[in-house]
Parts: sequence; C-alpha cells; structure tokens
Amino acid sequence: MATIFSKIIEGSIPCHKIAENDQFLAFLDISPLQKGHTLVIPKKEVDFIFDLEDDLLAQMMVFAKQTAHKIKKAFPCEKIGVAVIGLEVPHAHIHLIPINKMDDMNFANEKLVLSQKELSEIASKIRD
Repeated sequence: MATIFSKIIEGSIPCHKIAENDQFLAFLDISPLQKGHTLVIPKKEVDFIFDLEDDLLAQMMVFAKQTAHKIKKAFPCEKIGVAVIGLEVPHAHIHLIPINKMDDMNFANEKLVLSQKELSEIASKIRD
C-alpha cells in the first residue's frame, strides 16, 4: 500500500523539495517544529528505517548529512537535530531540525503553521 511519502515521490502529492537523487528525497515537513524542519526519505518504500539494507541506510545518512549542511547554512543554529521516530508514516524517514536547545526537538511542542508561500521561500533559501 502506497504511503503519503510514496505519493510525494511519484509526484501525485506536491512537496517543497530540498534535495533529490535517484535513491532519496529531502523535503520540508508541512507541520514543522522549527523553520527548516526537513524530512529525508528513501525512494524505496520500507516501513522501518532499520529494515533498510545496510548500504542503503549508510547512503541515506550521507544524503541526510549533505542536506543538514544546507539547512544549517540557511538557518544558522547550534546544531541540526536528527530524529527517527517512525510512527506517524509507515515509510522510513529522518527528521532534520535546526535547534538551539533540547526543547526545540520536542515533538509534543506545538507545530508551526506556515503558508505555502513561506514554505516555498524556506525551501528556496535552503536549496540556494
């Protein structure tokens, strides 16, 4: 069964794309904890991140690292936090979140509500 992320990969659901190659896609979370909150996903539909083949998981982390550097350049912060939760969408994904303190990554916090225009501007800022 196709997940929302699979539909994003195939293009039937739009996203604010940050980076893409033949195996992975990075795009903005539409309910972010912080501006620049990005999701990194494999194009292969696998539910649990640790069910990915070792080589694919390693490549995904390198792709996430490259994406994190772009986010940090666009949104100066102390660090880019990394989280793997895996409960909200049954498709492996990594959260990359600009943080200055631990509480910035608390998923119980209220999410930002950003317009499509704001999300588009954030994506452009990270890509450039």
